[in-house]
Amino acid sequence: MAAYWQRIAGLPGWLKAVMVGQLVSSAGALAWIYLTLYLVDDRGMSAQQAGFAAAAYGVGLLGGNLGGGWVGDRFGLRTAAIGSQLTWAAACLAMPVVPNSALAVTAIIAGLCGGASRPNLSALVATAMPADRRREGIALSRTASNAGFTIGPPLGGLLAAYDFSLVFVVDAVSSLVLAGVVWRWVPPATRILAKQAHGVWRALRNDKPTLVLLAAVVVVDTAYRQLFATMPLLLRDAGSPAVAYGVLIGLSSVVIVLLEAPLAVRLAGHQARRVIAAGFLLVGLGLAVLGVWPALVGAAVAVAVITAGEMLYKPTATAHVADAAPEGMVGRYSSLYAAASISGMFLAPALGGTAYEHVPALLYPAAAVLALAAAAAVTAAGERAVLPSESTGRPSSAS
Repeated sequence: MAAYWQRIAGLPGWLKAVMVGQLVSSAGALAWIYLTLYLVDDRGMSAQQAGFAAAAYGVGLLGGNLGGGWVGDRFGLRTAAIGSQLTWAAACLAMPVVPNSALAVTAIIAGLCGGASRPNLSALVATAMPADRRREGIALSRTASNAGFTIGPPLGGLLAAYDFSLVFVVDAVSSLVLAGVVWRWVPPATRILAKQAHGVWRALRNDKPTLVLLAAVVVVDTAYRQLFATMPLLLRDAGSPAVAYGVLIGLSSVVIVLLEAPLAVRLAGHQARRVIAAGFLLVGLGLAVLGVWPALVGAAVAVAVITAGEMLYKPTATAHVADAAPEGMVGRYSSLYAAASISGMFLAPALGGTAYEHVPALLYPAAAVLALAAAAAVTAAGERAVLPSESTGRPSSAS
């Protein structure tokens, strides 16, 4: 364990500062967690209406994640990350004051602005680490975010009980903190131009395993995000208060903070597709538990199993896609993965909200089957070819 902390101490100073900023930002990242509950309880929407309104936010988030890396590759990852944090804060402050008729448009704008920072921050981390430590770097970045997430959900539950509008204010302020950290400590990026400026899709067509992985992540994320889209409603209907849900999600983050990065170090020598498939498998099993045990205790067991799967597949898949990127395209490849990995923000509320209202007994079994099918697809697709940078362990180019 001492060696593990020494590895953290050896990170660049600016990268450690960004991780502190991510901790603060994630501690305040409350709006999307409680959005469905806010729309039902404060805005008087039905579960289906709230699901589609929240899906509008997911549409914007998907667009922001998909396009953010293109902006980062063109103008610099640092500049793109700062701009997206500032515009997200402004959009977030608007959410509680707009009328119901304007919620969908506001949600799309908020998601678009907020989503653009994620692939650029991920690419910053990926390009700062040697290839053989990239999974570890991504896991450490996620650890910082999840450390804040242990604080956020319980805090959000308390704020929601007092005044739901405060959830959006805290979210905006914490995002401004991260923007300030990136502006103050991250050095200006040295951009590496791609050899073929429009060759992203051509490169992907020649890399079937990565294409399959991206598609599988879309499927798993749609299933996984039922934890946030419909599980709050499931627990509410089972008689549990909002704070109980927040504590449950917060405890999941504690486990990730303590174990994900050391686990990434321990599994660094294992084939990525096997680690990812095992993670998908655990997500499916956890969702199956919710299908047969729709109560607070069952939810606790399900979240524990799903969290184990999340720790396996998320940092590994993020680094795996960055490894596959041609020179100068790390931002764009990170955007493709980021978009796939939050696609459930759009799909899960719409599909889950509708299913929960009309066929609730089928929702979680169906989600479990989807996750298990994704695990099988990634396993069957095989491993992509090892890049020269991975075989030599040399650091990637600065971005």
